[in-house]
Amino acid sequence: MLSKQQGEGRYQVSVVSLDELVPRDHLVRKIEKAIDFSFIYDLVKDRYSPDNGRPSIDPVVLIKMVFIQYLFGIRSMRQTIKEIETNVAYRWFLGYDFTQPIPHFTTFGKNYVRRFQGTDLFEQIFTRILEEACRHGFVDPSALYIDSTHVKAHANKRKYSKQRVQEEQKKYQQQLHDELNQDRIEHGKKPLPKKSDTKWKEVKQSTTDPDSGWFVKNEKEQTFAYSFHAASDEHGFVVSAVVTAANIHDSQVFTNVFEQAIENVGKPNAVAVDAGYKTPYISKYLLDEGVRPVMPYTRSHTKKGFFRKHDYVYDEYFDCSICPAGQVLSYETTTREGYRMYRSDSEICSHCPLRFQCTESREAVKRISRHIWADYLEEVEHLRHTEVNKRLYTRRKETIERVFANLKEKHGLRWTTLRGLKKVTMQAMLAFAAMNLKKLANWLWNKGNGGRFALTGTLVFCIFHDKPPLLLWQRGGLSAI
Repeated sequence: MLSKQQGEGRYQVSVVSLDELVPRDHLVRKIEKAIDFSFIYDLVKDRYSPDNGRPSIDPVVLIKMVFIQYLFGIRSMRQTIKEIETNVAYRWFLGYDFTQPIPHFTTFGKNYVRRFQGTDLFEQIFTRILEEACRHGFVDPSALYIDSTHVKAHANKRKYSKQRVQEEQKKYQQQLHDELNQDRIEHGKKPLPKKSDTKWKEVKQSTTDPDSGWFVKNEKEQTFAYSFHAASDEHGFVVSAVVTAANIHDSQVFTNVFEQAIENVGKPNAVAVDAGYKTPYISKYLLDEGVRPVMPYTRSHTKKGFFRKHDYVYDEYFDCSICPAGQVLSYETTTREGYRMYRSDSEICSHCPLRFQCTESREAVKRISRHIWADYLEEVEHLRHTEVNKRLYTRRKETIERVFANLKEKHGLRWTTLRGLKKVTMQAMLAFAAMNLKKLANWLWNKGNGGRFALTGTLVFCIFHDKPPLLLWQRGGLSAI
């Protein structure tokens, strides 16, 4: 039978509480049960006057407002306020009744400028939520996955000026300088003096957001952007995050992300990264720290038809390189960049039948370079073939890659809505904190609302009250159901 809704319910007066209208399994209920937000009062008490001035907006309400924005992927604070005004679940989360006016959308921005700017409030909120996840045993720091993603800046890519800026020295420059000079002395060469001249380079600088960097992904995609560098654990919890301009290479930020992760969750047994981090220094750094590097295969960039670098065998005992024709390439020098150069004998090369597969040099000289930390890279290559490394590297797409996909698709950060490195860092920390909070709340809800967990070795049994027992394979910690 066809029935029609007349719409009388629009004008019906009902006596009902806000709590009755919010579904029992709504995310805001799970979050409210998972964490006590009163810790925020201790973090901001020094930013408020104890007994002077007008009453302020509750700081917990301010933080919850921005959490609503990032939890549900709302693009702006203006739109967030509109959603809160009409959404009973959001009102319940803030503790507001049906008629209580919601703060103006500029309220958080004004409080940020007057109170929170220049503080580490948002980093502390991120850390506090991560600590709560660790306390419940959900974070598994035995293996970390580190990567970065670019997020488009809130800036017009056609509005820029070209600036000459000073090149930043690498963090390990002093260590490299000392070790390469020691290597030169051992080979009977004079040590190189430190560079006195400063290197400059020309870069595009946005006139809208000067803190962003010019990002070139391919011929079609070129824009101003920021890089979000992050580390996640086995289960996708973000354990550290650093924001930089997009024109800073991933390898330069690696130690910052890694050290922050150690401070938050402890030292891991292994770290999985992509090819952008496969450098002699990072390999050395991780192995010296006693951490297993998990890095991919990187193909040779040798010109087609020529011998590849691995065709030249390094003899560690005699400190020389041997070419495919059996000729010895002797040590020549150690460069300022830390590379030992090995040089062939031109008289032998000029009559070699393999010469044109080896070098195009007019002088018939072949040179092979080998970094002074190349032994660490070779150890990384040996580890790459182990089952442990293969399994951990396969997990990258399910951990850190998924974190970045969720950040952009579900939490509204495909591009930034703020300008300046400090504000974008605040945005990143709140978004990552919201992602951790959502996962923490869902896992706690599933743990306490549907059954119980029991660990037996690496197997997890989940027993539901209304379903057959479910057996899950688990590498460590608890699984989300």
